[in-house]
Amino acid sequence: MMEENKKQDGFKDEQYIVIPTEAFSTFAQHPLVRALYLTDVGFFPHALHHYRERRDGADEYILLYCTEGEGYVQVGGRIHTIRAREACCIPIHAGHKYYASQSNPWSIFWVHFKGENVNYFPLEEVPVVRVSSQAADNRIMTLFQLLFRVLRRNYTQGNFIYISQVLSLILSEIYFREKGDETGKQNRHITAIVHYMYANLGKPLSLEDLTEEFHLSKSYINAIFKKYADRSPIDFFLNIKMQEACKLLRSTNLYIFEIGRRLGYEDPYYFSRAFKKVIGISPKEYRDGE
Repeated sequence: MMEENKKQDGFKDEQYIVIPTEAFSTFAQHPLVRALYLTDVGFFPHALHHYRERRDGADEYILLYCTEGEGYVQVGGRIHTIRAREACCIPIHAGHKYYASQSNPWSIFWVHFKGENVNYFPLEEVPVVRVSSQAADNRIMTLFQLLFRVLRRNYTQGNFIYISQVLSLILSEIYFREKGDETGKQNRHITAIVHYMYANLGKPLSLEDLTEEFHLSKSYINAIFKKYADRSPIDFFLNIKMQEACKLLRSTNLYIFEIGRRLGYEDPYYFSRAFKKVIGISPKEYRDGE
């Protein structure tokens, strides 16, 4: 990997490990290693004057994770500011440069990696990711320290498998782990709406009814149901109505039209059509097949 450096690294308390090619090649074909593996990893604290430029890019993806201070990453003509608890991934073979702020130099963990599974992460789609909590930041730093700890031991197949899994966890923590505050709020909203639906199974609720009851937008309610239930809120409501209908058909002697009325259907034929759409058979066939 050819590098053009305006400043050689040499920061107090730095950590820097390059995996020798000969040590790695023996294990590179193991499916758990070739899926995702690293070639270099480092930590540069308070890295004043830190600068790297690779006009032709690198042969690996480069993940930078800032723990304090700030710096700048330029890729494809765009400059991104990276601050504490933010990550940036430089795509493979993309010309780039990155450097620390002069007034508030960053401390960064970084890792070079590649592998068969890189396309499962949005490495080229999301230029900067902010980690939402101090707890998440602590987890990422702990995972990086695990990489250093294991790489200082013997180069064995087991250790290479282990560091591949740790690297996968770092990427998943950054790109896929739900953001705690937002997810908690969404969970509270969808839980409250579902409880409201169960309490109103006998009513023909609409999306407008839900927006008025919870003072939330239609688009937001649709989005959280799509995310957590993989269906629209009204489809979800229809399904729990039909689940209740199944329970009543099995556990009571109520007429089918009476069950329909309990669930807000005045027209028994409309109820039967809705039931068959969800369950796949008519209410009578469901009861007779008991």
